[in-house]
Amino acid sequence: METVEVSLDEVESVTAAALERHGAAPAVAGHVSRAVRVAEATGNRICGLYYLESYCRQLVTGRVDGQVDPVVTVARPGAVRVDARFGFAQSAFAAAFEPAVEATRSNGTCGLAVEHSHTCTSLGFFTEQFAQAGLLAIGTTTASARVAPPGGNRPLLGTNPIAMAVPAREGGVAFQFDFSTSAVALGKITMAAAEGEPIPTGWAVDEDGEPTTDAQAALRGSLLSAGGYKGYAIGLMVEVLSSALTGSVASADVQALKAPEGPPHDLGQFYLVVDPRSYSGEAFYDSLALLAERVDEQPGARLPGAHRTLPDQVTLDRALWQDTVELAGGTPG
Repeated sequence: METVEVSLDEVESVTAAALERHGAAPAVAGHVSRAVRVAEATGNRICGLYYLESYCRQLVTGRVDGQVDPVVTVARPGAVRVDARFGFAQSAFAAAFEPAVEATRSNGTCGLAVEHSHTCTSLGFFTEQFAQAGLLAIGTTTASARVAPPGGNRPLLGTNPIAMAVPAREGGVAFQFDFSTSAVALGKITMAAAEGEPIPTGWAVDEDGEPTTDAQAALRGSLLSAGGYKGYAIGLMVEVLSSALTGSVASADVQALKAPEGPPHDLGQFYLVVDPRSYSGEAFYDSLALLAERVDEQPGARLPGAHRTLPDQVTLDRALWQDTVELAGGTPG
């Protein structure tokens, strides 16, 4: 694979230009392009430029509305809702972020429901913003059904990610994680299939519910939950929070997320946000420090996402970057 070095500033600006060129309002393009930048910076390539062509094609067909204004409602002191109105999740979250922060600081906790949105891709992008504001956040979302229940052979749940970001005493993020409740993210199987590579046993079953190491057979069949029944239970929890609680579509009814045409995604995300100072106060940070110390004293161990420093540039597949430049109306170099 031929690669090219690209600055993250350029990744963000070219992404924004591509989105605007295909129908997104400048503010909307700005929110989405920042999420793409962070995904590429953290190596989460499946949530970065990989999705841009899909975004652009769906803007043109109207499957996602790039001009709509989200509607924020604070019906009760600790309950913030934002109707994305079939627009991008990133702009809906941005509209509700300050009301959610204010509600959390006033009440100690807040539930933020993002309703009827396009796919949010990386949940960690959102929970990290709360941690940067000094708040602990847990986020959930659904996706198109890919995961069969234990003993089953038909997809019922999405990969149903869950993310958590914990604030540090001195500011920033103490640690964070973002993972699917399936045994593996769908993107890893998709990439294995594209490259003709096998997958490990335990990731998926074929159409008959039999274990498979064939990535193509896995795509025709179903993924498995991480940790068997335990992961299945967490996936169900995510389904209830992200779908039922937000009034958005169930995983089993979500259409192919990257297809250019079709009904809007209509996905939901739910965030539980907590102000640590409303509870144990400084003792919260003392406990975090002790936890970090006990992890660090074990060679090779680490808290996930701790002490993360993002680069200024990334190495990209040259063909992917050329496609990105073309989407923005430029001439690939």
